[in-house]
Amino acid sequence: MQDPMGTGATPTTYALGLSRRQLLATGSVAAVGAGLGSGGSVREANAQQAAPSGGAPAAQQQKGPQHLKFPGKDEGLVVLGDRPLVAETPESLLDDDTTPTAKFFIRNNGIPPETVDVDKWEFVIDGEVDKPVKFTITELKSKFPNVTRRLVLECGGNGRSFYSPPARGNQWTNGGVGCAEWTGVRLSDVLKAAGVKKSAKFTGHYGADGHLSGEAGKVSLSRGVPIKKAMDENNLLVWAMNGQPLPIIHGGPLRLIVPGWPASVSAKWVTRVWVREKEHDGPGMGGTSYRVTINPMVPGGKTDEKNFRDLESMPVRSIVTSPANGTKLAAGTRELKLRGASWAGDRAVKFVDVSTDYGATWVRAKLSPPKNKYDWQRWTASVKVPSDGYYEIWSRATDTANVAQPHVAANWNPQGYGANPMHRIAVLIG
Repeated sequence: MQDPMGTGATPTTYALGLSRRQLLATGSVAAVGAGLGSGGSVREANAQQAAPSGGAPAAQQQKGPQHLKFPGKDEGLVVLGDRPLVAETPESLLDDDTTPTAKFFIRNNGIPPETVDVDKWEFVIDGEVDKPVKFTITELKSKFPNVTRRLVLECGGNGRSFYSPPARGNQWTNGGVGCAEWTGVRLSDVLKAAGVKKSAKFTGHYGADGHLSGEAGKVSLSRGVPIKKAMDENNLLVWAMNGQPLPIIHGGPLRLIVPGWPASVSAKWVTRVWVREKEHDGPGMGGTSYRVTINPMVPGGKTDEKNFRDLESMPVRSIVTSPANGTKLAAGTRELKLRGASWAGDRAVKFVDVSTDYGATWVRAKLSPPKNKYDWQRWTASVKVPSDGYYEIWSRATDTANVAQPHVAANWNPQGYGANPMHRIAVLIG
């Protein structure tokens, strides 16, 4: 087996092996470019507007972004919290068709296992099934067809920092997303081997991460999906990411990938799927957890939990990945070559438009087809500008149901799920 941390060794047991102090390095806020004056960085302005209220991790309270220091990870990732470790990927680092593991965002809810024994790892399906089943990773590989898919994985709180007033939680901009190639077996194949009963309504997913309190046996997060979604052939039990053994920090040696829905249902270090006769009620289910409003509520107003439903399919989103926010271009530049990415949960993206005049006019981008369902769709565009100066580039995606990204984060909810405003970056010419 290859070393998941890229050290050159070939163990079947490997360790995370880092203290929290080693995870963080202090960085400074990058200026958009000389001469931008009050324009400032769009990312910095968003962060200032959505500064978290009390209880924020230390990494959020310090001035300027805190850059990640972690074996095998790009140091451009920005730490949003250190207990648990949460780090997002700046949009310009998402310019690859397939997101490299080094650039993939990190979102933990509990404490990752310190070491894992790949050869002894077991996965169980039980509950409303004809026959409970248990498999090692080796057995999964040998008993079921192996598949590789390029799939978007997105945090349910992606875009949270764009809400006003601020919502609770890690203040993601657009970087709680990645699109890697995952290798494993279809969850539906393993469920069929267990024989799902007609009484089955929902799943409950369990991983081996420890609770932040350190209390033994206490579950940090356990979410699930309706059985219809669980049987989607695109859901995978994966042991490899981008052709390499799945790193511990990304859920290795085995995790679920349930594309199109909040990544919280894609359990890391997965050990069990409990098939249930009712909606799952594990930690992270119910109340306002990973839920959005049924009827719009007053932003910052009183919460009525009866007015909430689970966030299921993630909303349509597009981002500009090149140029980077804050790029300074040579005087006389009159054409901007743009690249980006777009995706739309269970749907597909119909088209992407870009604007350099604050939405007064729009240019249709060239949209590439997905490699497979739930892959993101890359886009390119060439736009003209009339003179030197400061410009904002806006991107707006529209999905196959003709739903477009809004100008601002809409449908406020107290934990900030589903915010997908148009992406904006700033460039300076001259």
